[in-house]
Amino acid sequence: MSNYLVVMEAAWLVRDVTDINDAIGVAVSEAGKRLNEQGKDYVEVNVGLTDCPACGEPFESSYIAADTALVGLMLEMEVFNADSDEHANRIAKSEVGGALRDVPLKVVETIERETDEDE
Repeated sequence: MSNYLVVMEAAWLVRDVTDINDAIGVAVSEAGKRLNEQGKDYVEVNVGLTDCPACGEPFESSYIAADTALVGLMLEMEVFNADSDEHANRIAKSEVGGALRDVPLKVVETIERETDEDE
């Protein structure tokens, strides 16, 4: 059994917003609130990064059209005692998905962590 850090990407919609910074703030706040209400305060919520198609430089994943924003969030969660990285991914998606119903989630990275027994 191993411990893993699972990083997921979530697509968060924010309605009635005209400023990108406001949209980001609302998305992070709403996601954090929903996770905390379900006792999942161990999930870290950050704004995702997207590479610019023209220059390749990363920028915050957010876009506004018709006063509706799509904000890409990165959610990180430690999973303990999983059988494999696939098992850790399923656990993380189940935990986070249960709190963030109707929010699309995609695992983008799974990192195996060293345990005390490995040292």
